[in-house]
Amino acid sequence: MTVQAMAPKRVGVLISGRGSNLQSLLDAQTQGGAYRVSFVLSNRPEAAGLGRAEMAGVATAVIDHTAYGKDRVAFEEALDARLLDAGIDVVALAGFMRVLTPWFVRRWSARMINIHPSLLPLFPGLHTHARALDAGVKLHGCTVHWVSDGVDEGAIIGQAAVPVLQGDTPDSLAARVLAAEHQLYPACLELVCGGAPEGPSAQAQLANGWI
Repeated sequence: MTVQAMAPKRVGVLISGRGSNLQSLLDAQTQGGAYRVSFVLSNRPEAAGLGRAEMAGVATAVIDHTAYGKDRVAFEEALDARLLDAGIDVVALAGFMRVLTPWFVRRWSARMINIHPSLLPLFPGLHTHARALDAGVKLHGCTVHWVSDGVDEGAIIGQAAVPVLQGDTPDSLAARVLAAEHQLYPACLELVCGGAPEGPSAQAQLANGWI
C-alpha cells in the first residue's frame, strides 16, 4: 500500500519591518518539508520584508493599522479575513510589532507561534538585550513559543542559548541572538507544522537540540 505524503502546511507570516526572520523561514523551507510560506502580511507599508517575500514569489498584503485608529479588533478582523482568504493553516509572527487582542489570539489558538529575543520567561517585552546585560546574566538567547493572551507567556516550543561575552553591548549581543533566531525559528516551525502539539511535549522534542 502506498502512503501518500501530507501536503505542507500553508504558513502566513506577519511582519512589521526588515523581515530577517521571514527570510530564514523562506530559505529553510524544502521540497517535502512540513511547511510552505504562502502569504506575508505587514501592518506597515514600508516594511522591507515585503520585498523579500515578493522576491521569493510569495503573495503579500498590507493592512495599515493606523487606518483603524484605536479600534484594534477591526484591524484584526481585517487581518483574519486576509489570512482566511489565503487558506492559511499556521501563523508565524516575525517581528510583528503589534500586541494582539484575546479575540485574535483565540481565533488562531494552537495555530500561531512567535519568536522572542530572550530565554523566556526571562525578559518578556521590549529591550531584551539591554535588560539582559543590566541583569548580568551569563546566557541569553531566543525562544519560539505558542501565542497566548499574555504577552510572551505562551508554552515554549524551543530555545537557543547564546553566551554573554565580556564587553558585549546591546547591539553586539543582539547580532549573535539574531543569528540563533535564524536557526531556531525554521526548526520550530517545521516541528509545529509536522504535528507537534501545543504544550510541554513540543518543547521536550527540541530541548536536547538547543539548550
